[in-house]
Formats: sequence, C-alpha cells, structure tokens
Amino acid sequence: MKTTWRSASLAAGTVAVLALTAACGSESGTSASSQNVGATAPAGGIAGVGSGYGAAGASASPSAPGGVGAGTGTGAQATGAGELAVSANGELGKILTDGAGKTLYRFDADTAEPPKSNCDGDCATAWPPVSADDVSAGDGIDKSLLGEITRSDGTKQLTVGGWPAYYYAKDANAGDTSGQGVGNKWFALTPEGKKAKSGGGSESALAGLSVRKDPNLGEIVVDKNGMTVYRFLKDKAWPKPVSNCNGACLQKWPVVAPVEANDTKGVQKKGLMSFTRGDGVRQQTVNCSPIYTFAGDKAPGDINGQGVGGTWYAVAPDGKLVGAPAQ
Repeated sequence: MKTTWRSASLAAGTVAVLALTAACGSESGTSASSQNVGATAPAGGIAGVGSGYGAAGASASPSAPGGVGAGTGTGAQATGAGELAVSANGELGKILTDGAGKTLYRFDADTAEPPKSNCDGDCATAWPPVSADDVSAGDGIDKSLLGEITRSDGTKQLTVGGWPAYYYAKDANAGDTSGQGVGNKWFALTPEGKKAKSGGGSESALAGLSVRKDPNLGEIVVDKNGMTVYRFLKDKAWPKPVSNCNGACLQKWPVVAPVEANDTKGVQKKGLMSFTRGDGVRQQTVNCSPIYTFAGDKAPGDINGQGVGGTWYAVAPDGKLVGAPAQ
C-alpha cells in the first residue's frame, strides 16, 4: 500500500512527540530506595547548598561535650557520638542527642533516599558531621534506623532514618538547640530521623509539594516547608530536564530534592519527576522543569525571588512560570 507524503509526515511527527514525552518521563518521579542500615554510599557535596550554614563562622572551634570541633581543608572532621539518647526538650519535644547530651541535626539540602550529604567546606565547619564510628542506640531508639555514609574526605558519617547527622558549632553545652531552624533548613533530629518542630511536633504538615494562594501571584507551588518554589528561564525541560544553575548559583537557588509522587497536593502529576543533575545531585521537576527555592526567602510566604534578574519566577500548579514575560 502506498503512503502519501502527508501521512508519512504526520506519522513521523507523532513518533517525535512520543519520543520527547518518553525522554522527559524516563526517570522516576520518586527517589531511589534508602540504603540498608550499615551500608555506605558516596557522599559528594555542593559546598554551601541551602544558605544559612555559615552562622557559626569559619573560625568556630568550640570545645564542648561530644567533641564538636572545627576541622581544616574540605571540612570539619566527623566527631563521635557514643551511645545515642532521646532527650525531652520543652519546646521541641523528643530530640536525638549524643552520649554527652549534644543535639544532633539534619539538613534539608541533604537527601535520605539515597542518603547523601551536601554539607562540605565551611558548611561542615559550622555543622560538624557526626561520626558513625562507635555509635550505639540507647533506650527508645530503633537501631535499624541508624546507618552511615562515606563522605568526600573518606570519613564515615552517621545517618538516622537515612538523613546525615550533624552537630552545630554554636551549641556550647549539652541540651543547647541554637541550630534549630537556622536558614529554615537546619532542624534537630527526632529519634525517628524526622525534623523536630516547635510545639513538640515533627516534620511539616504540608505535603512535599503543595499549592498556596498568594495575594499577589495567585496559586503557586510551595515545598514541604511552605517556601516558594521557582523556575529558571535558562533551564530546559525538553527533551529532558537540564539545570543551568550551577556553582555559586546554587548557593542562592538551592535545588528542591526529589519528592514522592504521592506526597504532593494540587500539583499537576504529568511531568512530575526527578532527574540527576550534571553534578550528580537529584532534583525535582514540575512538568519536567527543574525547580528551586530562594535563599533570600526567609519565611513561608516570602516571594523575594520573583522576577530576580528577569529569569527567576514562581511556579504555577501546572508547572508554568507565574508573571513571566511572554516567550
């Protein structure tokens, strides 16, 4: 049977569209499964991802229970924790501490599935990693939640529920929790590896991605902390997601970590996926476009990143740019 030029062209076009769709959706919208307890995984690092890490200063080197101290070179040496314990904090509820009563923290820019630290250099000086060596689970702690990763300097770091654990250099005494909420990205760990919250709760009541009605912008996507999510005009979504925000850009525009597809509310499911960036970090997309938060947004509801440089804009539930000029 003969095929006309027009029908052949239409068929080719259909194949091309399907190929583009498949390329964008070729990676899963969920993150990889968590490592087995005790297994190790490479822990690369983007120094400074997430903002707010340097509050202690690069010269911080307190001597305190638990051995928290600053290191040199690529970051602080991981320090030992001994037998972990559950401590009752009047503001935060049950939090995880080391054998000397020092508070343990987690970092929103890290990932738990797979476990990975994104705190190196000055960040690891302000937030010394907790060594996985000689750690044991005290009363009220599920030892199956304890694991370890291998950091970029070869040291072993403790993970709790997959999340790398840290001290805060400004916590001088047992029971101090001055690292809680720093940069809206650092939180005390609960015994389950979740984030301790004021009022004794844990984690955020929000989904990993949800929708907020902003009085100026209308419906926009926010992350699990209620922080506004943005897109970068110089990124690409087709035929596959590509981020063009690298290096110093990431200090101002931290990537949004992968979100489970069932941990979203009001966000279009089509094109909701994660991908592996050129630096090896996995990043979430909405409608295949990479998404970020803005370090200049200090509290939920802030939209300080809107229109920055004429290239950064909030994201609508369908993944489109909010308030951007016509392309």
